Amino acid sequence: MSKVAIVGTGSYLPEGILSNKDLERMLDTTDEWIFTRTGIRERRVASSDEHTSDMAREASLRALEMAGISKDDIELIVMATITPDMQCPAGANWLQAKLDCPRAVTFDVVAACSGFIFALSVAEQYIKNRTFRNALVVASEVMTRTVDYTDRSSCILWGDGAGAAVLLPTNGDCGILSTHLHTDGAAGDTLLLPGGGCRTTPISHESVDKKLHYLTMIEANKSFKVAVNRFAEACQEAVGHNGLSIHDVDHIVPHQANARIIQAMAKKLDVSMDKVVMTIERYGNSSSATVPIALDEAVREGRIKKGDLVLLTAFGGGLTWASSLMKW
Repeated sequence: MSKVAIVGTGSYLPEGILSNKDLERMLDTTDEWIFTRTGIRERRVASSDEHTSDMAREASLRALEMAGISKDDIELIVMATITPDMQCPAGANWLQAKLDCPRAVTFDVVAACSGFIFALSVAEQYIKNRTFRNALVVASEVMTRTVDYTDRSSCILWGDGAGAAVLLPTNGDCGILSTHLHTDGAAGDTLLLPGGGCRTTPISHESVDKKLHYLTMIEANKSFKVAVNRFAEACQEAVGHNGLSIHDVDHIVPHQANARIIQAMAKKLDVSMDKVVMTIERYGNSSSATVPIALDEAVREGRIKKGDLVLLTAFGGGLTWASSLMKW
């Protein structure tokens, strides 16, 4: 075994759609204002009886089908999420039960919007050291249930969805070439969801009145500049580590935070937007799920082909940022 490869991808988007026109009726905003600032036209919204593990299950089954692997053979499930079904147990535990694969060891990874790449790296190491023969890596988020729909600066961004990937060892040329993870906890106060942690438990009328159970974005303009720089740095780190140039990469699959951020990243890297996979116009920001959803779409559309160099990159609250370069 020389590498670990993604051999199957899957994604799931709930049927509910919240368009900018819908938000016009709820907020002092317009479709034009939202699209100009974010690149989003609409986002998906889970139904009231649809939970993080439900969406994760659908994405997982599609990834397993593509990989040609039975759920009974899965040995490890790593789920990236900041919106699990419950505070305890882990979201991956619920997924294991719904997939009915009791042999699998399961746990969650919390790294906000960078979560999928963090989870991918964790699973890769377990396979490389032969602890497990395979892994299912999933990112699933119901972000719309963290949103304060009176805060127009933030509520316009978020959507729901799930993406998954099946990992196997390989002796061929294809597979993950390298993954690079970073954290800056001292700067982690720009995106907060305080409610539910030990600082605000037990939940009280006061914590609800203070809206501590909603996701809050602080200093969005500052976060924009930091995100562009971290995105670009992570991409350059990945290609440089492998003795390559950014121009050798066939496809860049970035976290779908904001179209302007992605465009600024491409400009900073001096790469054509034709190489960048974009889904944000249709799905908004589903946090850790954006990268695997975009990856799955590009694979199923035939855009990503065998032998292509694919670069995943993400930036998220915490602060976290990451990249993973792979030969498909």
